[in-house]
Amino acid sequence: MITKERIKECEELAAKLVAQMTPEEKVYQLRNGAPAIERLGIPSYNYWNESLHGVARAGIATVFPQAIGLAATFDEDLLEKVGDTISTEGRAKYFGQFKYGDHGIYKGLTFWAPNINIFRDPRWGRGHETYGEDPYLTSRLGVRFVKGIQGDDKKYLKAAACAKHFAVHSGPEAVRHGFNAVCNKQDLRETYLPAFKALVQEAGVEAVMGAYNRTNGEVCCGSKTLLKDILRDEWGFEGHVTSDCWAIKDFHGNHAVTKEPAESVALAMNNGCDLNCGDIYQYLLDAVDRGLTTWEKIDKALTRVLATRFKLGILGNADDNKYNKIDYSYVDTDEARALNLQASLESIVLLDNKSGTLPLDVSKIKTIGVIGPNADNRKALVGNYEGTASEYVTILDGIREAVKGTGTRVMVSEGCHLYKDKMSDLSEPDGDRIAEAKNVCDLSDVVVLCVGLDASLEGEEGDTGNEYGSGDKPNLYLPGLQGKLLDAVTASGKPVIVVCLAGSAIYLDSAYEKAAATVLALYPGAQGGRAFAQILFGQKSPEGKLPVTFYGEKNTLPLDTDYSMKGRTYRYMTEKPFYPFGYGLSYTSFKETVDKIVVNGQAVSGDISFKKDDVMDIYVTVENTGKLEGAATVQVYVSYEGTDAPVRSLKALKKVRLAAGAKETVKLTLGNDSFGLFNEEGLLKLNKGVYTVAVGDSQPDERSKELTGVECSTFKVSVAETADI
Repeated sequence: MITKERIKECEELAAKLVAQMTPEEKVYQLRNGAPAIERLGIPSYNYWNESLHGVARAGIATVFPQAIGLAATFDEDLLEKVGDTISTEGRAKYFGQFKYGDHGIYKGLTFWAPNINIFRDPRWGRGHETYGEDPYLTSRLGVRFVKGIQGDDKKYLKAAACAKHFAVHSGPEAVRHGFNAVCNKQDLRETYLPAFKALVQEAGVEAVMGAYNRTNGEVCCGSKTLLKDILRDEWGFEGHVTSDCWAIKDFHGNHAVTKEPAESVALAMNNGCDLNCGDIYQYLLDAVDRGLTTWEKIDKALTRVLATRFKLGILGNADDNKYNKIDYSYVDTDEARALNLQASLESIVLLDNKSGTLPLDVSKIKTIGVIGPNADNRKALVGNYEGTASEYVTILDGIREAVKGTGTRVMVSEGCHLYKDKMSDLSEPDGDRIAEAKNVCDLSDVVVLCVGLDASLEGEEGDTGNEYGSGDKPNLYLPGLQGKLLDAVTASGKPVIVVCLAGSAIYLDSAYEKAAATVLALYPGAQGGRAFAQILFGQKSPEGKLPVTFYGEKNTLPLDTDYSMKGRTYRYMTEKPFYPFGYGLSYTSFKETVDKIVVNGQAVSGDISFKKDDVMDIYVTVENTGKLEGAATVQVYVSYEGTDAPVRSLKALKKVRLAAGAKETVKLTLGNDSFGLFNEEGLLKLNKGVYTVAVGDSQPDERSKELTGVECSTFKVSVAETADI
């Protein structure tokens, strides 16, 4: 993280440039596509670049698992390595492109990632861009991703990360440009803001992007509450704020909080939106003339924006910048591909494995059937905001590669379209590939059925290309005839392994009832098929955990326009889910034992008390009691035995990889934030009463116990008096 002194130096250098600019030059430098000012030695630059799970939209780059897949790894160290690889490739591509005069969109070092919105509703199309439904997991993974992106130099940023979309943003996509997200202060502080605060205060994230919607009546890209009171004044944010793209036009065009462009840009500028993604900030000239804003505010905003370029070493003298040594040879390296495969392997979640069906022994299989619309679908590997990989390995590709030379035959059928009733308009009848799929089943010893979604079915408003249009899902059922295909394939009597590629919760009740095993691959990245095959045939043990709740058909979903957290996610729902947050099986088994609990350096036992500013260390020994190498994810949940609180919340985690028979002791730490709860006024309190702490490889809920056969270790903690935190 660069030093405070360096930040001040960059701001001073930027201010000197701003002082030499004409009014027109100033306002055009505040648009994402900033033109060159040759007399001041400022090259043209476009601030809009994407790196959600790899450098995006600018040619060849490593395409890691989609963000929701990275979240399923529950691996903080991995996220930092992924971020570091992305910024290495970003640097390499930046220098290579600028070398030949390409200063266009998607070519800069200001990356508008990560998306740390909370995946509040499983129908939200952009949920797969996030790290899931839990604010603690999102915070931990987001912090490490940003650190990887921005690097460890004290003087220069390797690249600039951006926390988006600030704040209280998670659909519906179809109405986002005029929607008012209403939430109470408790939900705001308990759920929607923690990850943003962590990225600002722990990771020093360089930029924050406002959201399209209003929050409690204020447009997010012009919100005094969010951008000034909370982000700047309360959290001490020192970077720059950018609007979402064309969001400021929505102020008058959709939200109707202003009447015309000059009023809109003034509202954004006055409340701290420094950079405009779009083409409206030229109206700042008119806004100043009419007294709606001031040159002082504009100069301050531009100083922040240009300071970022000095921090990156792409303005001014940066001969001592170590990142200048990264040339184009660092793109798409063997090391990056190996890390991508590791990320894919860690992201895949084993949901069900009846009678130990998996892993398969290829020596006992003469024919394997690979069926389904996602068997050979490259789009189902990557999700959205993706780059272009030099190699894509689909599920079909991975299986073929794994059985090559073994004598095992692979037979294939699409089975059905991803969402249409037939494969071509002239086909008769509907379901025109199901008979073919049945033939493949007849000839196969085992069947891998590949179902789910891709980014044409869930994504951003305007990006998806199907009849759903908005990008949100209408429901959680498998689309089209996939349910019918699942019924037909499982009725064959052959062992069926269902693999679901999707970025969000899908009803998998039928797969659980009828298939021999169910695997959730999410969107596993360009190496996803290779990773899946290694798990399918037992070269690796699955280790992914669900970063979202998978609801069952009997569960109740609140309206997607309701931003109250009541009844949502594992933290607030009272119904039993189908597959719980934090759940995922392995081919091996683990035992987690709480060895000792230490409060403020003193070992404690029996009745444990906790007060403000105490620090609790929990020492847990994790033993691999199975026959294969694998990874356990130690999860610590805290629940308050009082009213008006989450059912439970994840408060610490640690991933441990162990050989068969090996053991390791890890320390997990709980502090004020672990036991504190926000009240109705949005104030953080350590409440008087009793808390339950649960430690294990899953949640301590009833459904996790049913699915794993294992109970978490629990202990009670008492707080004698309520205190402000």
